[in-house]
Amino acid sequence: MATVNLSDYKPLHITNADDFTIGIVVSEWNDFITFNLRDATLALLEKEGVKKENLTVYTVPGAFELSYASMQLCKTQRFDAVIAIGCVIRGETAHFDYVCSAVAQGIKDCNTQTDTPTIFCVLTDDTKEQSIARSGGNLGNKGVEAAVTALKMIDFKRGLSPQQNHIGF
Repeated sequence: MATVNLSDYKPLHITNADDFTIGIVVSEWNDFITFNLRDATLALLEKEGVKKENLTVYTVPGAFELSYASMQLCKTQRFDAVIAIGCVIRGETAHFDYVCSAVAQGIKDCNTQTDTPTIFCVLTDDTKEQSIARSGGNLGNKGVEAAVTALKMIDFKRGLSPQQNHIGF
């Protein structure tokens, strides 16, 4: 992924995205990164037809809290998908490893314990420069990829129902 621009995607042309509801949880820690990811996520969702009023953004203090907040949103059954946005940058201690593992497990739990697709948009980089490159820098913006993934997972879930049309891949 080091040389792939994350913002490159083919437009999905979803005809029914205007009724999609998406909850977005954003970590305030490393907000110079996470807010760029949030903004790209919102822009892509709106570009693909999701109504602004169907997008709800929540903030939490740090990446560790993303799991709790995402699970709570999933439990409400108000959202077709949840996107968890965060950024953990490696430091000099094992804290990085514990936080990254816990967040990944927590988001996985949302996906296996609820009926709401939950998208992992958490940068886990070694340096601040790597995070900048992936949040609007020379490697694009991981928020775009998270938005596309959310749309595709909503479509996947709706495609399981015989009365729903899906866009296909």
